[in-house]
Amino acid sequence: MPERVRVKTIMPPGHVRIPAYLRGKTGVIERALGPFPNPEQLAYGLPAASQPLYRVRFTMDELWGTAAEHPNDTLDAEIYGHWLEKV
Repeated sequence: MPERVRVKTIMPPGHVRIPAYLRGKTGVIERALGPFPNPEQLAYGLPAASQPLYRVRFTMDELWGTAAEHPNDTLDAEIYGHWLEKV
């Protein structure tokens, strides 16, 4: 069974790599992509610790609610593990 995750709702200042419309939304991990240097640290020239990167699948219903024209269509986003919490 796919693992369900929620994107954290934090709004830190500075350069972040997660669209605001995904924050607080729940999806499923479609696959793990491996560890990569954290781009949020690289953007400031800081040493970048490796973070796991995941492809997370969201339904249009989850993202847009009743405004979704095709509620069962999906959107995949690549999201670093520090932005995700298990549901």
